[in-house]
Amino acid sequence: MGTDTEIFGHLPSGEPVQRVTLKGGGLTASVITWGSVIQDLRLEGHAAPLVLGFENFESYPAHSSYFGATPGRNANRIGAGRFALEGKAYQLELNESGATHLHGGSDNIAKRNWSIRRRAEDSVTLEITDPDGRAGYPGNCTITCTYTLKPGGTLNVVYETETDAPTLANVCQHSYFNLDGGSDAFGHDIMIAADHYLPTDERQIPTGEIRPVAGTAFDLREMTSLGRQLDGGGIAYDHNFCLSPERVQKRSVALVRSINSGVSLEVLTTEPGVQLYTGEKLDVPVPGLEGRRYGPFAGFCLETQIWPDAVNHEGFPKAVLRPGETLRQETDYVFTKN
Repeated sequence: MGTDTEIFGHLPSGEPVQRVTLKGGGLTASVITWGSVIQDLRLEGHAAPLVLGFENFESYPAHSSYFGATPGRNANRIGAGRFALEGKAYQLELNESGATHLHGGSDNIAKRNWSIRRRAEDSVTLEITDPDGRAGYPGNCTITCTYTLKPGGTLNVVYETETDAPTLANVCQHSYFNLDGGSDAFGHDIMIAADHYLPTDERQIPTGEIRPVAGTAFDLREMTSLGRQLDGGGIAYDHNFCLSPERVQKRSVALVRSINSGVSLEVLTTEPGVQLYTGEKLDVPVPGLEGRRYGPFAGFCLETQIWPDAVNHEGFPKAVLRPGETLRQETDYVFTKN
């Protein structure tokens, strides 16, 4: 389809949601403007979709758990929705059980329509402005998302955020991956190059401790069976793995391999953290891509980002953005098949 776009659906206002299909590097990706969502992703020589998604737009606002989306302006959780910045206290919308602030609020950028700024056969850049005061955030933030398909099965994701007032900023790619097309992701082995992780309280807010993974179920430094980790009351992961104390040059941080299909995913990122979510809460009542059923553990997320609730913890990488700065977050998702 090259650079062609098509209408994928319409918002209640009548505004069209567009879909762009990209080709390159052995990959085909379909991206929709609503939420900057990766709607479908395929690897040459592997028939099944690599991500969870829907065939029709209506299912996204009704049933998507951030499938393929770009949440923000501040992804992940902020405890009690509170933070202080330059001497001023802020209260954000409490959109998760009335107790926490999640992914930027109920009308965050993953649930709104972006504009197409540039496109080519293998790349598209989308843009959105998150207005001052929405969900309680200070400052007008402009966020661009560029998806590029590069050689060697590489989906390159670059986010750039700018602001006109000091604010919090931290976005991520929230695709759920499944590398074998099965009904769950138990047949995957995973490795995450993190020596520490963040324990959380009952509301999934970091306690502030940066705990070593050694001797715990969070030690994924060598290839480990996801199924074995989840069996018998094991860990249903929704935790941040601490890759580095600050943003660095892009480096390899994770590897996942399906033992059924031979498809592997390597993740390289600039980001200091990656949130592994294994989809325990999924229970989607409508069909997904190719009529698939998405129940618990149907896919896993590797959300590369700044650590959750960072603004409220000493020693965490900070998610503060000021005028004149650009927050640039880059991640490669590299797919290969044996």
